[in-house]
Amino acid sequence: MHSEKIDHIGIAVQNLDEAQPFWEEVLGLHFEPREHVEDQRVVVAMGHLGESHIELLEPTGPESPIAKFLEKRGSGIHHLCVKVDDIEEALRRLKDKGMRLIDEQPRAGAAGKRIAFVHPKSTSGVLLELSEG
Repeated sequence: MHSEKIDHIGIAVQNLDEAQPFWEEVLGLHFEPREHVEDQRVVVAMGHLGESHIELLEPTGPESPIAKFLEKRGSGIHHLCVKVDDIEEALRRLKDKGMRLIDEQPRAGAAGKRIAFVHPKSTSGVLLELSEG
């Protein structure tokens, strides 16, 4: 699996309107317009930080995986995303190495990217997102 770079760090927040100003006003990040990702049941605010990004994630309802994360752990880092050049190949290689995959096939993510998640039990406790595109 060839990883090109860290694409973003996902941070779960209760409320984007309360969380986003810190990243914009204190740290100077520029945010793209917010996006609803229906499949993930979240609203995403993607902030630019050099070549990487900070992705703020607000749940759209109690059934959202982010809502469940917030209930258990509170606001904070939810996942690390690495950019890959071929997501199908990356998933095959990870599966061949015995990694536990949450997604065996890519799915649609924010900004039209193809994404997949690797279970934290296979990655030293870190939810890993792969992103292509």
